[in-house]
Amino acid sequence: MNLDIALLLAQDGLTNGAIYALLALALVLVFAVTRVIYVPQGEFVAYGALTLASLQIGKTPGTVWLLLCAGALCAIVDVTGSLRRRTPGRIPRSIAWNLGYPLLVAGAVTLLDPRSLPLVVQIVLALALVVPLGPMIYRLAFQPVAEASVLVLLIIAVAVHLAMVGLGLLFFGAEGSRTPAFSDGGIQVGDLRVSAQTLWVLAASAALIVGLYQFFERTVYGKALRATAINRTGARLMGIAPVLAGKLAFLLAAAIGAFSGMLIAPITTIYYDTGFLVGLKGFVGAIVGGLVSYPLAAAGALFVGIVEAYSSFWASAFKEVIVFTMIIPVLIWRSLTTHHVEEDE
Repeated sequence: MNLDIALLLAQDGLTNGAIYALLALALVLVFAVTRVIYVPQGEFVAYGALTLASLQIGKTPGTVWLLLCAGALCAIVDVTGSLRRRTPGRIPRSIAWNLGYPLLVAGAVTLLDPRSLPLVVQIVLALALVVPLGPMIYRLAFQPVAEASVLVLLIIAVAVHLAMVGLGLLFFGAEGSRTPAFSDGGIQVGDLRVSAQTLWVLAASAALIVGLYQFFERTVYGKALRATAINRTGARLMGIAPVLAGKLAFLLAAAIGAFSGMLIAPITTIYYDTGFLVGLKGFVGAIVGGLVSYPLAAAGALFVGIVEAYSSFWASAFKEVIVFTMIIPVLIWRSLTTHHVEEDE
Protein backbone atom coordinates (compact mmCIF):
# COMPACT_ATOMS: atom_id res chain seq x y z
CA MET A 1 0.00 0.00 0.00
CA ASN A 2 1.41 3.39 -0.97
CA LEU A 3 0.37 6.85 0.22
CA ASP A 4 -2.09 7.43 -2.64
CA ILE A 5 -3.98 4.25 -1.88
CA ALA A 6 -3.98 5.04 1.84
CA LEU A 7 -5.44 8.49 1.18
CA LEU A 8 -8.05 7.07 -1.17
CA LEU A 9 -9.11 4.50 1.42
CA ALA A 10 -9.22 7.20 4.09
CA GLN A 11 -11.52 9.25 1.86
CA ASP A 12 -13.87 6.30 1.38
CA GLY A 13 -13.76 5.54 5.09
CA LEU A 14 -14.64 9.09 6.09
CA THR A 15 -17.44 9.25 3.53
CA ASN A 16 -19.00 6.00 4.72
CA GLY A 17 -18.29 6.86 8.34
CA ALA A 18 -20.15 10.16 8.01
CA ILE A 19 -23.29 8.29 6.94
CA TYR A 20 -22.83 5.70 9.68
CA ALA A 21 -22.46 8.55 12.18
CA LEU A 22 -25.82 10.02 11.18
CA LEU A 23 -27.52 6.65 11.54
CA ALA A 24 -25.79 6.05 14.87
CA LEU A 25 -27.08 9.38 16.18
CA ALA A 26 -30.60 8.48 15.07
CA LEU A 27 -30.39 5.09 16.77
CA VAL A 28 -29.13 6.65 20.02
CA LEU A 29 -31.90 9.25 19.90
CA VAL A 30 -34.68 6.70 19.40
CA PHE A 31 -33.35 4.34 22.05
CA ALA A 32 -32.79 7.08 24.62
CA VAL A 33 -36.30 8.46 24.22
CA THR A 34 -38.37 5.31 23.61
CA ARG A 35 -36.08 2.36 24.60
CA VAL A 36 -36.58 0.95 21.08
CA ILE A 37 -33.54 -0.56 19.36
CA TYR A 38 -34.66 0.74 16.00
CA VAL A 39 -33.76 -2.06 13.61
CA PRO A 40 -35.77 -0.54 10.68
CA GLN A 41 -33.62 2.61 10.68
CA GLY A 42 -31.68 1.33 7.67
CA GLU A 43 -34.87 0.83 5.66
CA PHE A 44 -35.39 4.58 5.57
CA VAL A 45 -32.01 4.84 3.85
CA ALA A 46 -33.23 2.57 1.07
CA TYR A 47 -36.71 4.11 0.93
CA GLY A 48 -35.32 7.64 0.67
CA ALA A 49 -32.88 6.79 -2.11
CA LEU A 50 -35.28 4.62 -4.12
CA THR A 51 -38.15 7.08 -3.77
CA LEU A 52 -35.94 9.85 -5.16
CA ALA A 53 -34.79 7.55 -7.98
CA SER A 54 -38.41 6.74 -8.87
CA LEU A 55 -39.35 10.41 -8.99
CA GLN A 56 -36.39 11.19 -11.24
CA ILE A 57 -37.47 8.62 -13.84
CA GLY A 58 -41.10 9.75 -13.74
CA LYS A 59 -42.41 6.69 -11.92
CA THR A 60 -44.86 6.94 -9.02
CA PRO A 61 -42.96 5.51 -6.02
CA GLY A 62 -44.62 2.84 -3.93
CA THR A 63 -44.09 4.96 -0.84
CA VAL A 64 -47.09 7.03 -2.00
CA TRP A 65 -49.39 4.07 -1.40
CA LEU A 66 -47.60 3.12 1.80
CA LEU A 67 -48.06 6.65 3.14
CA LEU A 68 -51.76 6.64 2.24
CA CYS A 69 -52.36 3.23 3.85
CA ALA A 70 -50.35 4.04 6.98
CA GLY A 71 -52.14 7.37 7.33
CA ALA A 72 -55.54 5.71 6.97
CA LEU A 73 -54.67 3.12 9.64
CA CYS A 74 -53.40 5.84 12.00
CA ALA A 75 -56.60 7.84 11.45
CA ILE A 76 -58.75 4.83 12.27
CA VAL A 77 -56.78 4.11 15.43
CA ASP A 78 -56.81 7.75 16.56
CA VAL A 79 -60.51 8.30 15.86
CA THR A 80 -61.46 5.08 17.61
CA GLY A 81 -59.33 6.02 20.62
CA SER A 82 -60.75 9.56 20.75
CA LEU A 83 -64.30 8.26 20.68
CA ARG A 84 -63.53 5.74 23.40
CA ARG A 85 -61.94 8.41 25.62
CA ARG A 86 -64.69 10.90 24.71
CA THR A 87 -62.25 13.50 23.37
CA PRO A 88 -63.73 14.26 19.93
CA GLY A 89 -61.82 17.54 19.73
CA ARG A 90 -58.69 15.67 18.64
CA ILE A 91 -60.37 14.02 15.67
CA PRO A 92 -60.09 16.92 13.14
CA ARG A 93 -56.36 17.32 13.75
CA SER A 94 -55.79 13.58 13.43
CA ILE A 95 -57.73 13.42 10.16
CA ALA A 96 -55.90 16.46 8.77
CA TRP A 97 -52.47 14.93 9.48
CA ASN A 98 -53.15 11.26 8.77
CA LEU A 99 -55.47 11.65 5.77
CA GLY A 100 -55.21 15.21 4.50
CA TYR A 101 -51.43 15.38 4.36
CA PRO A 102 -50.90 12.03 2.52
CA LEU A 103 -53.60 12.97 0.01
CA LEU A 104 -51.95 16.35 -0.55
CA VAL A 105 -48.52 14.84 -1.16
CA ALA A 106 -49.94 12.06 -3.34
CA GLY A 107 -51.77 14.67 -5.39
CA ALA A 108 -48.58 16.67 -5.83
CA VAL A 109 -46.69 13.59 -7.06
CA THR A 110 -49.51 12.68 -9.42
CA LEU A 111 -50.21 16.12 -10.89
CA LEU A 112 -46.65 17.38 -11.17
CA ASP A 113 -44.00 15.96 -13.46
CA PRO A 114 -41.17 15.27 -10.99
CA ARG A 115 -38.67 14.79 -13.84
CA SER A 116 -38.96 18.45 -14.80
CA LEU A 117 -38.49 19.73 -11.27
CA PRO A 118 -35.16 20.96 -9.86
CA LEU A 119 -33.18 18.48 -7.80
CA VAL A 120 -33.89 20.37 -4.57
CA VAL A 121 -37.65 20.09 -5.14
CA GLN A 122 -37.32 16.39 -5.96
CA ILE A 123 -35.46 15.82 -2.69
CA VAL A 124 -38.06 17.77 -0.70
CA LEU A 125 -40.87 15.81 -2.36
CA ALA A 126 -39.16 12.49 -1.62
CA LEU A 127 -38.62 13.50 2.01
CA ALA A 128 -42.27 14.54 2.24
CA LEU A 129 -43.23 11.00 1.21
CA VAL A 130 -40.82 9.05 3.40
CA VAL A 131 -40.30 11.05 6.61
CA PRO A 132 -43.93 10.96 7.91
CA LEU A 133 -43.72 7.16 7.89
CA GLY A 134 -41.52 7.42 10.98
CA PRO A 135 -44.13 8.78 13.43
CA MET A 136 -46.82 6.68 11.75
CA ILE A 137 -44.82 3.52 12.42
CA TYR A 138 -44.42 4.64 16.02
CA ARG A 139 -48.18 5.21 16.33
CA LEU A 140 -49.12 1.83 14.90
CA ALA A 141 -46.36 -0.46 16.17
CA PHE A 142 -44.74 1.02 19.27
CA GLN A 143 -47.06 3.50 20.99
CA PRO A 144 -49.62 0.84 22.04
CA VAL A 145 -46.85 -1.12 23.82
CA ALA A 146 -44.64 1.81 24.89
CA GLU A 147 -44.32 0.47 28.46
CA ALA A 148 -43.28 -3.03 27.38
CA SER A 149 -39.81 -4.40 28.06
CA VAL A 150 -36.87 -3.65 25.81
CA LEU A 151 -36.93 -7.25 24.54
CA VAL A 152 -40.58 -6.99 23.44
CA LEU A 153 -39.88 -3.67 21.73
CA LEU A 154 -36.88 -5.25 19.97
CA ILE A 155 -39.02 -8.13 18.69
CA ILE A 156 -41.54 -5.62 17.32
CA ALA A 157 -38.73 -3.63 15.71
CA VAL A 158 -37.48 -6.77 13.95
CA ALA A 159 -41.02 -7.48 12.73
CA VAL A 160 -41.33 -3.93 11.37
CA HIS A 161 -37.95 -4.32 9.66
CA LEU A 162 -39.02 -7.54 7.92
CA ALA A 163 -42.29 -5.96 6.82
CA MET A 164 -40.51 -2.90 5.40
CA VAL A 165 -37.98 -5.04 3.53
CA GLY A 166 -40.81 -7.04 1.97
CA LEU A 167 -42.70 -3.89 1.04
CA GLY A 168 -39.50 -2.42 -0.41
CA LEU A 169 -39.15 -5.43 -2.70
CA LEU A 170 -42.82 -5.06 -3.71
CA PHE A 171 -42.61 -1.31 -4.35
CA PHE A 172 -39.17 -0.96 -5.95
CA GLY A 173 -38.35 -4.43 -7.27
CA ALA A 174 -35.11 -6.36 -7.01
CA GLU A 175 -33.17 -4.09 -9.37
CA GLY A 176 -30.91 -1.49 -7.82
CA SER A 177 -31.01 2.23 -8.56
CA ARG A 178 -28.53 5.06 -8.55
CA THR A 179 -29.33 8.77 -8.75
CA PRO A 180 -27.35 11.56 -10.43
CA ALA A 181 -24.79 13.40 -8.31
CA PHE A 182 -25.92 16.60 -6.62
CA SER A 183 -23.20 18.41 -8.55
CA ASP A 184 -20.40 17.48 -10.91
CA GLY A 185 -16.69 18.06 -10.58
CA GLY A 186 -14.52 17.93 -7.49
CA ILE A 187 -11.33 19.25 -6.00
CA GLN A 188 -7.74 18.13 -6.27
CA VAL A 189 -5.86 17.64 -3.00
CA GLY A 190 -2.29 16.76 -3.97
CA ASP A 191 -2.55 13.52 -5.93
CA LEU A 192 -5.99 12.77 -4.49
CA ARG A 193 -9.14 13.88 -6.30
CA VAL A 194 -12.19 14.34 -4.07
CA SER A 195 -15.49 14.19 -5.95
CA ALA A 196 -18.16 16.82 -5.43
CA GLN A 197 -20.61 14.21 -4.13
CA THR A 198 -18.13 13.17 -1.44
CA LEU A 199 -17.90 16.79 -0.37
CA TRP A 200 -21.70 16.94 -0.29
CA VAL A 201 -21.80 13.89 1.99
CA LEU A 202 -19.21 15.27 4.39
CA ALA A 203 -20.65 18.79 4.43
CA ALA A 204 -24.27 17.67 4.78
CA SER A 205 -23.38 15.21 7.54
CA ALA A 206 -21.50 17.89 9.46
CA ALA A 207 -24.37 20.35 8.97
CA LEU A 208 -26.91 17.82 10.22
CA ILE A 209 -24.83 17.02 13.30
CA VAL A 210 -24.46 20.73 14.09
CA GLY A 211 -28.17 21.23 13.42
CA LEU A 212 -29.08 18.43 15.81
CA TYR A 213 -26.84 19.94 18.47
CA GLN A 214 -28.52 23.32 18.07
CA PHE A 215 -31.94 21.67 18.12
CA PHE A 216 -31.26 19.88 21.41
CA GLU A 217 -29.61 22.90 23.02
CA ARG A 218 -31.79 25.80 21.90
CA THR A 219 -35.34 24.62 21.13
CA VAL A 220 -38.15 23.67 23.47
CA TYR A 221 -38.83 20.39 21.65
CA GLY A 222 -35.15 19.50 21.69
CA LYS A 223 -34.93 20.11 25.43
CA ALA A 224 -38.08 18.05 25.91
CA LEU A 225 -36.44 15.15 24.06
CA ARG A 226 -33.31 15.50 26.19
CA ALA A 227 -35.40 15.47 29.35
CA THR A 228 -37.28 12.38 28.20
CA ALA A 229 -34.01 10.64 27.35
CA ILE A 230 -32.52 11.42 30.77
CA ASN A 231 -35.57 10.57 32.89
CA ARG A 232 -38.82 9.47 31.26
CA THR A 233 -40.81 9.49 34.49
CA GLY A 234 -39.52 12.90 35.53
CA ALA A 235 -40.25 14.34 32.09
CA ARG A 236 -43.79 12.98 32.26
CA LEU A 237 -44.29 14.59 35.68
CA MET A 238 -43.11 17.91 34.24
CA GLY A 239 -45.80 17.77 31.57
CA ILE A 240 -43.77 16.42 28.65
CA ALA A 241 -45.99 13.96 26.79
CA PRO A 242 -44.09 10.72 26.13
CA VAL A 243 -46.23 10.14 23.01
CA LEU A 244 -45.12 13.46 21.52
CA ALA A 245 -41.49 12.74 22.41
CA GLY A 246 -41.69 9.31 20.77
CA LYS A 247 -43.24 10.62 17.58
CA LEU A 248 -40.72 13.43 17.36
CA ALA A 249 -37.80 11.02 17.87
CA PHE A 250 -39.10 8.73 15.12
CA LEU A 251 -39.69 11.74 12.84
CA LEU A 252 -36.08 12.90 13.24
CA ALA A 253 -34.75 9.36 12.76
CA ALA A 254 -36.77 8.94 9.57
CA ALA A 255 -35.55 12.29 8.23
CA ILE A 256 -31.91 11.42 8.98
CA GLY A 257 -32.23 7.98 7.41
CA ALA A 258 -34.03 9.14 4.26
CA PHE A 259 -31.65 12.02 3.61
CA SER A 260 -28.64 9.77 4.25
CA GLY A 261 -29.92 7.44 1.54
CA MET A 262 -30.20 10.34 -0.90
CA LEU A 263 -26.63 11.37 -0.10
CA ILE A 264 -25.12 7.96 -0.89
CA ALA A 265 -27.38 7.06 -3.83
CA PRO A 266 -25.10 8.81 -6.37
CA ILE A 267 -22.07 6.98 -4.95
CA THR A 268 -23.33 3.40 -4.73
CA THR A 269 -26.21 1.39 -6.15
CA ILE A 270 -29.07 1.11 -3.67
CA TYR A 271 -31.25 -1.99 -3.50
CA TYR A 272 -34.42 -2.59 -1.52
CA ASP A 273 -32.44 -4.35 1.23
CA THR A 274 -29.28 -2.21 1.19
CA GLY A 275 -30.34 -0.22 4.21
CA PHE A 276 -30.18 -3.12 6.64
CA LEU A 277 -26.41 -3.57 6.34
CA VAL A 278 -25.82 0.19 6.42
CA GLY A 279 -28.01 0.48 9.51
CA LEU A 280 -26.15 -2.35 11.22
CA LYS A 281 -22.85 -0.54 10.80
CA GLY A 282 -24.44 2.57 12.27
CA PHE A 283 -25.61 0.35 15.13
CA VAL A 284 -22.01 -0.76 15.78
CA GLY A 285 -21.08 2.91 16.16
CA ALA A 286 -24.04 3.47 18.48
CA ILE A 287 -22.95 0.53 20.64
CA VAL A 288 -19.52 2.10 21.02
CA GLY A 289 -21.34 5.06 22.56
CA GLY A 290 -23.32 2.74 24.80
CA LEU A 291 -26.55 3.85 23.09
CA VAL A 292 -26.47 6.95 25.29
CA SER A 293 -23.59 9.19 24.16
CA TYR A 294 -23.99 11.12 20.90
CA PRO A 295 -20.31 12.18 20.53
CA LEU A 296 -19.03 8.67 21.25
CA ALA A 297 -21.58 7.18 18.83
CA ALA A 298 -20.49 9.56 16.06
CA ALA A 299 -16.80 8.89 16.75
CA GLY A 300 -17.41 5.15 16.83
CA ALA A 301 -19.27 5.28 13.51
CA LEU A 302 -16.41 7.20 11.87
CA PHE A 303 -14.01 4.58 13.20
CA VAL A 304 -16.21 1.86 11.71
CA GLY A 305 -16.03 3.56 8.32
CA ILE A 306 -12.24 3.80 8.47
CA VAL A 307 -11.83 0.17 9.55
CA GLU A 308 -14.21 -0.98 6.82
CA ALA A 309 -12.29 0.90 4.12
CA TYR A 310 -8.88 -0.46 5.07
CA SER A 311 -10.28 -3.95 5.66
CA SER A 312 -11.62 -3.95 2.09
CA PHE A 313 -8.02 -3.52 0.91
CA TRP A 314 -6.22 -5.94 3.23
CA ALA A 315 -8.92 -8.63 3.59
CA SER A 316 -11.90 -7.85 1.39
CA ALA A 317 -13.46 -11.28 1.90
CA PHE A 318 -13.59 -10.68 5.67
CA LYS A 319 -14.49 -6.99 5.60
CA GLU A 320 -17.94 -7.42 7.16
CA VAL A 321 -16.63 -9.94 9.69
CA ILE A 322 -13.97 -7.50 10.87
CA VAL A 323 -16.45 -4.63 11.20
CA PHE A 324 -19.02 -6.57 13.17
CA THR A 325 -16.41 -8.30 15.34
CA MET A 326 -15.51 -4.85 16.67
CA ILE A 327 -18.65 -4.93 18.75
CA ILE A 328 -17.47 -7.89 20.87
CA PRO A 329 -14.63 -6.21 22.83
CA VAL A 330 -16.82 -3.15 23.36
CA LEU A 331 -19.62 -5.26 24.85
CA ILE A 332 -17.17 -7.19 27.03
CA TRP A 333 -15.60 -3.98 28.32
CA ARG A 334 -18.97 -2.41 29.07
CA SER A 335 -20.23 -5.54 30.82
CA LEU A 336 -17.21 -5.40 33.13
CA THR A 337 -17.31 -1.67 33.85
CA THR A 338 -21.00 -0.73 33.79
CA HIS A 339 -23.17 -0.97 36.90
CA HIS A 340 -26.33 -3.00 36.27
CA VAL A 341 -29.60 -1.14 36.75
CA GLU A 342 -32.98 -2.77 36.61
CA GLU A 343 -35.17 -1.51 33.78
CA ASP A 344 -38.00 -0.30 36.00
CA GLU A 345 -35.61 1.82 38.08
